[in-house]
Amino acid sequence: MNILANLFTTMYNNELRNKKECIIIPSSNLATTVLRTMQANKYIGEFETIDDGIVGKIRVQLLGRINRCGIISPRFAVKAKEFGKWERQFLPAVGIGILVVSTPQGVLSHIEAQEKKVGGRLIGYVY
Repeated sequence: MNILANLFTTMYNNELRNKKECIIIPSSNLATTVLRTMQANKYIGEFETIDDGIVGKIRVQLLGRINRCGIISPRFAVKAKEFGKWERQFLPAVGIGILVVSTPQGVLSHIEAQEKKVGGRLIGYVY
């Protein structure tokens, strides 16, 4: 089971149905940090983790701003100066949307990673 693929698919499907919130099962620390990055870029609203004693859940408030999101598999390694190439491949236009990148400084958007001049591995995209 790929937790991140489930996260992106659940959010996208609920956005298509104009839902105001969705529940993502199971939760993980990586999923929480990806959601925090999406929240910082204003693609989602508030979210909370619910500990049910078994696998955990995440309740996410949707704002209706996600047109498409998905996971990038395999997780390609990318250098700080190569984000433009991947931006053209996964996003509809340069400057629209974000690539979610796992870096040594944590999970960041590709814009933040370029500002900090760090590379990492591509996790997913949102626009």
